[in-house]
Amino acid sequence: MKRRTKIAAVAAALLITLAAGGAATADTDWSGKGPREAAALTGTAKLYRPAGDDITFSFDAHLAAKDNKDPEAATGTFRFSHYKDGKGGYAVAKVDCLVTGGKVAVVTGIVTETDVDGFRNKRVGVSVHDLGRHDRLGYSWMTRGQDSELPPCQSAPPFEKVKAGTGDFDVLPWLLEYPTE
Repeated sequence: MKRRTKIAAVAAALLITLAAGGAATADTDWSGKGPREAAALTGTAKLYRPAGDDITFSFDAHLAAKDNKDPEAATGTFRFSHYKDGKGGYAVAKVDCLVTGGKVAVVTGIVTETDVDGFRNKRVGVSVHDLGRHDRLGYSWMTRGQDSELPPCQSAPPFEKVKAGTGDFDVLPWLLEYPTE
């Protein structure tokens, strides 16, 4: 009997919450206060490297609801670093494009801060596949020279594995609205 009472109480609380407008829809955020973002990529993870390299990527990229049809209006930053045996470098990029599809995201940005001359003021791109604890990641500089210009929202596929226990990327899928006929 106690189990049925608990289930009924949880169901009633859920119904009250839904009736009060606290549930999210495709058009609202979880607070119910307004439109949800059009797309987002957030989180931090380290890449898997058996040789001990410390390679970290962090994202805080967002596309506002009002910019749903303009991925180049995305805002935020992302950071990456690669160190081994006390040597290496880092870069911070200002987001200039974000596209997501399902649990995959591609973000590009112009490097605004770095200690690696080859990245300074260059556009770089990163792709992420949000697979829970087994996320994957790819980056534009692996497959192309740094002297050629990278277009917005372009990168290599997510070919790298993240280190076990560090994958916490979160991709908010882009919900493009199509006109109905």
